[in-house]
Amino acid sequence: MKRTVALGLKLVFSAGLIATLLFLADPQSVWAQVTHASWQWVFLAGSCLLAVTGLMAWRWRYVARELGLELSFWRATREYLISNLVNQTLPGGVVGDAARAVRVRDAATLKTAVWSVAIERLLGQIALVAVMTTGFAVSLTLPGGIAWPVWAWILVAIPFGIAILARRMEWPPMTQIRFFLRNPMQILLSLTIFALLVTAFWASSRAVGANLPLESLFTLIPLILSAMLVPLSIGGWGWREGAAAALFPLAGLEMSAGIAAGVVYGALLLLTAFPAVVLLLLPKSLKPHAAGESELAT
Repeated sequence: MKRTVALGLKLVFSAGLIATLLFLADPQSVWAQVTHASWQWVFLAGSCLLAVTGLMAWRWRYVARELGLELSFWRATREYLISNLVNQTLPGGVVGDAARAVRVRDAATLKTAVWSVAIERLLGQIALVAVMTTGFAVSLTLPGGIAWPVWAWILVAIPFGIAILARRMEWPPMTQIRFFLRNPMQILLSLTIFALLVTAFWASSRAVGANLPLESLFTLIPLILSAMLVPLSIGGWGWREGAAAALFPLAGLEMSAGIAAGVVYGALLLLTAFPAVVLLLLPKSLKPHAAGESELAT
């Protein structure tokens, strides 16, 4: 009962936030930009998001293997697709990740599965914070760049401060996290995933006719994507569009363009997670079993 109420409240919150944004902006303009989005840019954004799923599954498989949990690339990709679908359709944004850990516990232990998922997600957030902080530092030296308000710097300082605090903590996963942060393959994977996510949102903005400046790729877009982490929503809906509506004017673009770009990006996230529905509907005879999957793990 409580979960149903929580789901209902977050659905209402996301819908209410988007409705408020449309009221403050020009709903007809937003609708026109979304419905007349350039399919070339939409295709590029969708392709980037599909590639991200595969690379995230690869990163998770790599982390899991270091922790003693063997997964085939097929199984890791399948579970990541299902996880993405759940995260996009249920409140909180972590339900799918929790389910992913439970579903693969047969390959090791539940504790190992949970740590593999948690560390993999943390590596992605660390990459986002590192690049965004660097981007903001560089933007200070660019003449005629975006004049960032104080609240934007506060938003950057919060995750950066948390990252510094976490580095000083001696809780068990920090040893593994430090290991992965020194690993060239993990660094390359995380930066590539970050670049593809940013490119996907940039392409979504281009699809609705908004041409973001170069510096926004390392500052403005990461801030918008960070807003999706706020748990009081469904799949980041509302927060993403709100952040884009607030930040696009700083780059000389219309508020309505930010909302439209957020809507296109959110729709593509849902679309690229849709293959999970097919995987869930496959008959058991076509699903690889845990015993057989170890043969594919190499």
